[in-house]
Amino acid sequence: MKADRSSRPTGSTRTTLLATIVVAALAGFGAVYVMAGGADNVSKSPTRLAQAVSDKPVTLPSGPGTNPLSVGEMAAFVFKKEPEVLPELPFLDKDGKSRLLKEWQGKVVLVNLWATWCAPCRKEMPSLDRLQAELGSDKFEVVAVSADKTGVEGAKRFLDQIKVQKLGVYADPTVRIHSGLKAIGMPATLLLDAKGREIGRLVGPAEWDSEEAKTLIRAAIAASAG
Repeated sequence: MKADRSSRPTGSTRTTLLATIVVAALAGFGAVYVMAGGADNVSKSPTRLAQAVSDKPVTLPSGPGTNPLSVGEMAAFVFKKEPEVLPELPFLDKDGKSRLLKEWQGKVVLVNLWATWCAPCRKEMPSLDRLQAELGSDKFEVVAVSADKTGVEGAKRFLDQIKVQKLGVYADPTVRIHSGLKAIGMPATLLLDAKGREIGRLVGPAEWDSEEAKTLIRAAIAASAG
């Protein structure tokens, strides 16, 4: 007896079946990718890392090397192995009054050393101003000190020119603060804990209002509060 050809799949039917199988396989692969790879990708997000920082006690990285906070705009940030006590180096405020960094104890402080002649400092300063606007509080402050012989007046003119609104005016016309803090080049930025000790530093410019920078600073605030 001859087989009933009407029951056999035609060429078009076979093509449709094959396409269905391929689509199903791709859908399965996509599901595996989302389940296996998606969580890992999300875990690297600065937003998710910031949420993790706010949810539990934080231990900051110890010493130089790869860590979850020194990434992106903060890739050049180097943590100290142990918080380091800094020398007392006077500088001036906008009224010419002598100030010391220890006056900011109780807050996490981002100390930025800059100069009016420094082109990278000019580019970086607005991001520090935005950072202060967003995170400045009784727990955190940006203290940008001009290590420049033009002194307070030079610092005022510079900050006025680039329309800085939230940063205080500080300057050291002797420039001793730069060498005293063992800074290399300009700009140089040090992060201090609430006890006034250096946690780490970044040499060179950075976008200080980036998600990576804000995540690092929030971690330092959380660690100081713990």
